[in-house]
Amino acid sequence: MIDITDSYTFQQDCFTRFQGQADALPLPERFTFPFYYQPHPLSALAAAELQHYLADQMDWVHNFGITEGVPGAIGMGHGKMFGVLVVKNQQGALGYLAAFSGKLAGRNDHARFVPPVFDLLLEDNFYQAEEQELNEMNRRIATLEQHPDLPEIELLLLQKTATAAQQLEAEKHKLKVARLHRKQQRIHFEQEMTPEAFQEVQENFIRESLQDQFRFKELRRYWDQQIQAVQAQKNQLTDEIQALKEARKTKSAGVQQQIFEHYLFLNQSGTQKSLADIFQQGAATAPPAGAGECAAPKLLQYAFLHQLKPIAMAEFWWGVSHTGEVRKHGHFYPACRGKCEPILAHMLEGVEMDPNPIMTSSASDKAIDLVYEDDYFLVLNKPASLLSVPGKTITDSVYSRMKQQYPQATGPLIVHRLDMGTSGLMLVAKTAEIHKVLQSQFIRRTIKKRYVAVLEGTVREEKGVIDLPLRVDLEDRPRQMVCYEYGREARTQWEVIAREDGKTRIHFYPITGRTHQLRVHAAHPLGLNMPILGDDIYGNQGDRLHLHADQIAFVHPVSGEQMTIQVSAEF
Repeated sequence: MIDITDSYTFQQDCFTRFQGQADALPLPERFTFPFYYQPHPLSALAAAELQHYLADQMDWVHNFGITEGVPGAIGMGHGKMFGVLVVKNQQGALGYLAAFSGKLAGRNDHARFVPPVFDLLLEDNFYQAEEQELNEMNRRIATLEQHPDLPEIELLLLQKTATAAQQLEAEKHKLKVARLHRKQQRIHFEQEMTPEAFQEVQENFIRESLQDQFRFKELRRYWDQQIQAVQAQKNQLTDEIQALKEARKTKSAGVQQQIFEHYLFLNQSGTQKSLADIFQQGAATAPPAGAGECAAPKLLQYAFLHQLKPIAMAEFWWGVSHTGEVRKHGHFYPACRGKCEPILAHMLEGVEMDPNPIMTSSASDKAIDLVYEDDYFLVLNKPASLLSVPGKTITDSVYSRMKQQYPQATGPLIVHRLDMGTSGLMLVAKTAEIHKVLQSQFIRRTIKKRYVAVLEGTVREEKGVIDLPLRVDLEDRPRQMVCYEYGREARTQWEVIAREDGKTRIHFYPITGRTHQLRVHAAHPLGLNMPILGDDIYGNQGDRLHLHADQIAFVHPVSGEQMTIQVSAEF
């Protein structure tokens, strides 16, 4: 096992005492659950002090894309995730640690911030030598790919291949014409000649046919030799390139595995595990790029190495968001699940944490209001915080309640879903046949839905259409992101209802039905750039998500009657 002290930097004391009145704030009963939290007042205070430093510091230069604390336009600079960890030192003094994800201003070692778990940039570690070898391979590949003879050889190969195909095709045509001509002569001579004379002519025809085939084979052999000779010249260059690329791939994989083994993470009991072991045991996958470089693991690593007791933690985004993501300047965010969940599961083992709200239902005391019912289906008003269908750990849902209330119903029941935090109208079919008819209306987009939402801010325009394709963030499910390369079409019409107290009440008319579509289209800078009030993923947590499906219009699956049902939001 690698000694963890060999791969860690101790160049400065990163424990920062509070400037504000931290002693007046109560300590939390448990440590922060890192994947869903409201920042504890101590974490908020530490974050505020760090943000003040970020706004005024002159120690390094990084373009966050903000001017006087206001985020700038997309593409101008880039933001970064920062984290604070409130701790107590061995003397019982309260303070905090600070960290950033990845590198900052091209470096990963800055005063005031904890160092990385493993520093690839140190001159005396294995990575420098391996990187030099990989760079030399890259240089050799680039040199070979830019060889002055290669374009000429490739052009010559194309020319000879094209000429060969042209001549062989012409020769095939001549053979076909000659074959047809012999056939016509054979028919004529057979009628005009004696059998003995015709036999001699027939033998001549066979010899001519064999001679034609021989000439064609010789022509094809000639061009095969010509093309192979040029191909051999090309292979002399490209085979070495391919061999180098394969060697580079093998070495790169080996270096990556070494890196995974040098990233060693501690927990409070002093147990250390490598990045490779953590992901092999926890996620059963290879660690994603950048795993271990996020703020949360850095903070906990420093705390455990220096016998500091973790009290509370929070992470916030500083600057403009990356093009596809929704990150608001100064907002708090949970740790990412793709990179951090397996690591933090090890590092926080044995630490008493706040309960995971996703593991428990907060809607058990909320009733489902029945809005319409007949012999075929019903329309209900789902309360916020109730799942549409059972989750991995929560069984209470619209489906489970409907299954209990209508035990004789057949089929899937749930025709469409609403997010857990979204309230509003849902269709429930009583038979599989009715379910199929209603769902076909969704597939054909003939069902019209309207949502009402309250946004954090004032929308200046009156109405419009948002067209931003969406895909899941593979490193932070279920978060969605805008992606023009791999995203699925997502379109939303909207119009303002009212503006009040710095907020905007708005109607959304989704044309497509993607996961989190309205939430992302509201919050993304290329959308309305204002998250929905209470959005715990793309905005700020609140008492609830202020999004409600208030109207649905569809055709009755049996009578064919056009139906429009509406129920007002309770916010």
